[in-house]
Amino acid sequence: MGYNDRQSDKAGGAVQAAAGQPDSTVPYALDQGLPAGVTLQPQQAALPPLLDEAERHRVLVEWNATEADYPQDKCVHEIFEAQAARTPEAIAVVSGDERLTYAELNARANRLAHRLRSLGVRPDDRVAICVERSLEMVVGLLAILKAGGAYVPLDPGYPVERLAFTLKDSKPTVVLDHGAARATLEKAMAGLTYRPTVLDLGEDAASINTSALNPDRAEVGLTPRHLAYVIYTSGSTGLPKGVMIEHRNVVRLFTATESWFRFDENDVWTLFHSFAFDFSVWEIWGARSSTKLPAPSLRS
Repeated sequence: MGYNDRQSDKAGGAVQAAAGQPDSTVPYALDQGLPAGVTLQPQQAALPPLLDEAERHRVLVEWNATEADYPQDKCVHEIFEAQAARTPEAIAVVSGDERLTYAELNARANRLAHRLRSLGVRPDDRVAICVERSLEMVVGLLAILKAGGAYVPLDPGYPVERLAFTLKDSKPTVVLDHGAARATLEKAMAGLTYRPTVLDLGEDAASINTSALNPDRAEVGLTPRHLAYVIYTSGSTGLPKGVMIEHRNVVRLFTATESWFRFDENDVWTLFHSFAFDFSVWEIWGARSSTKLPAPSLRS
């Protein structure tokens, strides 16, 4: 038998209830606001449709038509290499008063990529990189891709405990560092059971005497189905988790959305986010002209 119970201030309003239905009986009083044994009955209300047929078709069909052709034989760095071939003297990256043209950035990345190959980096190998935002950061990221590795960004501004977990979980073959980030990296590596090769992007890279030509992808053994990077989640629901993204995923993203934004050589991108946050992929690799690297204090 149904009744409205409006006597409880704690229950906060009218509640439809009925007794005698043990399979759905509330097993406890709601903070003692309702008697034990009362069953809550949900109200059934007929809502009018929120969308007419045309709007419903647009939302469910037209806006979900996301299939798009994209070059399935390309890797991320090959998009950069093509741009470097088209506009070698155009500015590719700016950091403070420093800048590199596409030709200069490509040559420096190529030399480092050949060095990484000589250290044993192969497709799908993880290569960690712990640097402040700088020209060296972009050189390092590009070189890792060219060598066939997957970059694992370690933001030196993150807690050492997080960096240590990322290193332990990703097991990089090589770790790139630079300048002031070395002290942070050493702390993060203290608990590792093995010692990866560490390469300084300043001191060591300056002495590299390898080819400035693009590594041959076939010789590297790299395909679009190999990993491009591994970026870790925040860990807000537990431990951080490494999300493994392949080259084809990134190429598809940029190609499929190119007509939406129509970015070209006249646009300048700002690396606002940490390179250990996945939106940085847009800001670094989506540029067709130049990327600006503001000081760490200016980023989120």
